[in-house]
Amino acid sequence: MTAQAQDSGKVALVTGASRGIGYGIAEALVARGDRVAITGRNEEALKEAVEQLGADRVIGIAGKAHDEAHQAAAVEQTVEAFGRVDYLVNNAGTNPVYGPLTELDLGVARKVYETNVISALGFAQQTWKAWQKENGGAIVNIASVAGLSPSPFIGAYGVSKAAMINLTVQLAHELAPGVRVNAIAPAVIKTKFAQALYENREEEVAASYPLGRLGLPEDIGGATEFLLSDRSAWITGQTLVVDGGIFLNAGGG
Repeated sequence: MTAQAQDSGKVALVTGASRGIGYGIAEALVARGDRVAITGRNEEALKEAVEQLGADRVIGIAGKAHDEAHQAAAVEQTVEAFGRVDYLVNNAGTNPVYGPLTELDLGVARKVYETNVISALGFAQQTWKAWQKENGGAIVNIASVAGLSPSPFIGAYGVSKAAMINLTVQLAHELAPGVRVNAIAPAVIKTKFAQALYENREEEVAASYPLGRLGLPEDIGGATEFLLSDRSAWITGQTLVVDGGIFLNAGGG
């Protein structure tokens, strides 16, 4: 179980948080004293995550991120359980295909966009209406460095994350001054989701990063915790790149 600080009185909803980056974010928020609702597709995985994080501080809500009924239910159940929903972290995402955009099935492209972008907007709308419009708060969207530069073989994912970065800017402008909205753009994080990008060659991939390693879920958890804190009270509409320095190589010979 995660070590817990004194109750902060704040509540966060983190999507796609039964494992990986989402779990790392939930863990960081619980550790500082927040109460947290986590979502995911797999009910058993959610139950296990809730037990590990602490059932006295965390609830799990199963469903598909792109399902509007699930979005509404997740926010409603969070408010019912904890009385408020100060923070939203849009982490749920998908990347079901690898290959060039010229050969991409358009149905798959729609699925990627629906899950990675439209669902984030849907959760933001629901959270805004349920709590943030009257009470304020903050939103963090988990984007990707793939949304900031060409990303061979994961182009559809990159396009969706670029849209998520622009969604962040649009929401930051529209929801100010009461709600701050920022994004985080990670490079490769050691998770099952990203495993195909480093499997059987982790040492080689890690060597390409100036900091000499791949990212860990707790790296994104720490960055998210900062953006959902008073220490970032004058930051909105920004994308924080958390990449182990990989972009430093962009101009290298």
